[in-house]
Amino acid sequence: MKHGPIALIDENMPVFVIAPKNGQYDKVVSNIQEVKGRDGKIIAIVSEGDTEIAKMSDYTLEIPESSEAFSPLLTAIPLQLLSYQIAVMRGCNVDQSRNLAKSVTVE
Repeated sequence: MKHGPIALIDENMPVFVIAPKNGQYDKVVSNIQEVKGRDGKIIAIVSEGDTEIAKMSDYTLEIPESSEAFSPLLTAIPLQLLSYQIAVMRGCNVDQSRNLAKSVTVE
């Protein structure tokens, strides 16, 4: 968040925050406060029942409470669904990604 990225934040910049209740929670709260201080829009993925970040966020998506090992898996799902929906809205062919390396597409 320091230097370059924080300089881009304004009232038109959505910032996605992944903030399940685990080891880095306090640092994430601090980063959210910095973004809100610059009028950024916060879209947060939080653990179920988290009211602290929900108060600071413009939009909140809740994931079930889980162990720290499963947390990355649960937080990736809403982001993948969002990416899919944005691609569909833009008219992109979601079944045929562009610019894949030949090593991925050719056996």
